[in-house]
Amino acid sequence: MRRLGAWWALLALLGGVALAFTVGRTPVSLADFWALLWGEGDAALQTVVWDIRAPRIVAAVAVGAGLAVAGAAFQGLFRNPLVSPDILGASAGAALGALLGIFFSLGIAGIQMAAFVGGLLAVGVVYAVGSTVRQGDPVLALLLTGIVVGSLLGAGIGLVKTLADPYNQLPAMTFWLLGSLAGAHAEDLPALLLPTGLGMGLLLLLRWRLDVMSLPEEEARALGARTTLLRLAIVAAATLVTAASVAAAGIVGWVGLVVPHLARFLVGPSFVRLLPASALLGGSFLLLIDTLARSMATVEVPLGILTALVGSPFFIALLRRAQKGWA
Repeated sequence: MRRLGAWWALLALLGGVALAFTVGRTPVSLADFWALLWGEGDAALQTVVWDIRAPRIVAAVAVGAGLAVAGAAFQGLFRNPLVSPDILGASAGAALGALLGIFFSLGIAGIQMAAFVGGLLAVGVVYAVGSTVRQGDPVLALLLTGIVVGSLLGAGIGLVKTLADPYNQLPAMTFWLLGSLAGAHAEDLPALLLPTGLGMGLLLLLRWRLDVMSLPEEEARALGARTTLLRLAIVAAATLVTAASVAAAGIVGWVGLVVPHLARFLVGPSFVRLLPASALLGGSFLLLIDTLARSMATVEVPLGILTALVGSPFFIALLRRAQKGWA
């Protein structure tokens, strides 16, 4: 069943890609899409499929897979199933950086760079402060420090929104905070794929170690794990992925919280199978959400709204199913 779960995750991603290419305000039939794959077909459809939809599909899969893998890694590291990728302030730091970029009228590239740097700096501060706590559980110290720094960054976000121009800057800030892939273009993909691929690759290489790190600190050390170094590597890799995803798509919630739980139901708790399954399911989940966002109405619906509408009842259903298993 666990091997079949991995295949189901792969089929879901392939189905989501096919659906995303064919569904939209300009519908593309499967016959037309097949012709486009061989360089044939209408020139207008080629522009729609390869110049507009293809970069957005790649971005959606990369962001969804990255957030899901980061969420699964953080849940294992902090031994808490309710942890999400923004627990150490990466999302809040990236949001504050992006809003400052909008406030100072930077271009798209400048806003994304400010968001990326803001996310990395926020987690750097959290890790630096949390590491100074010498007594007690170091994981708990990081978790509590992340909550405090995240709250402080949230206050900064509120201050920037208050000072922003309510007619020009504030609407752009609000739309960015709700998440969107409308601005995904082919020339923007390297800035997303390089850090996301690097962070996910490191987490996948460490997935055997994550099984050990999910144990209590003393037990992990007794098994020979270099917990401090491994914790730093996992936090750095997951933060890199989260910051790059938020810089490209804005704040997209629920992906890193819900998808790892679904992956556990399909392939079990071992991170050897959990991380690849989370990547596949995360990519297909956000791809489906993005396809719905750009095709369900005459205006594009922000991703954060749809992920909350879909993720909340889905997570409740997962909790109910898990409770039956506990009983």
